[in-house]
Amino acid sequence: MLRRTYLALTAATLLSATAVPALADNHSMDIVDTAVNAEGFETLVAAVEAAGLVETLKGEGPFTVFAPTDEAFAALPEGTVEDLLLPENKDQLTAILTYPVVPGKVMSGDLTAGMTAATVEGSEVTIMTEGDVMVNDANVVQPDIEASNGVIHVIDKVIMPDM
Repeated sequence: MLRRTYLALTAATLLSATAVPALADNHSMDIVDTAVNAEGFETLVAAVEAAGLVETLKGEGPFTVFAPTDEAFAALPEGTVEDLLLPENKDQLTAILTYPVVPGKVMSGDLTAGMTAATVEGSEVTIMTEGDVMVNDANVVQPDIEASNGVIHVIDKVIMPDM
């Protein structure tokens, strides 16, 4: 269930391949609906649906999602996204989608240099705040997009657990 939540949350926060769309805080929409109603989250939303995580990420939460943009997904090796969307790769897709999801609502002001956070997938991410805010090796390009069940921080790279 936690993995499903992470995937849905991650999918809800994808951005466009060419620009970071302006996402407005919308406390009346959950993380998934926020992503669906923003431009540029097509890959993430499709992945969340394929992994069966939509209902989980529409759940009560709260969740913190570090959501990669469509451009971030496009930077993966050719064929990676298509392979992950195949039914036989659902477990791997779920792990990748739940890795950038942290239980609880963590705003950018709560982040500190070198902090680690346990993810829904079960591993940890490392946060750096010196200079640009980073999660592992991805830059946070748009922080603190609040939804009814958590917060989205848009990142410029797909981060993955050790597999």
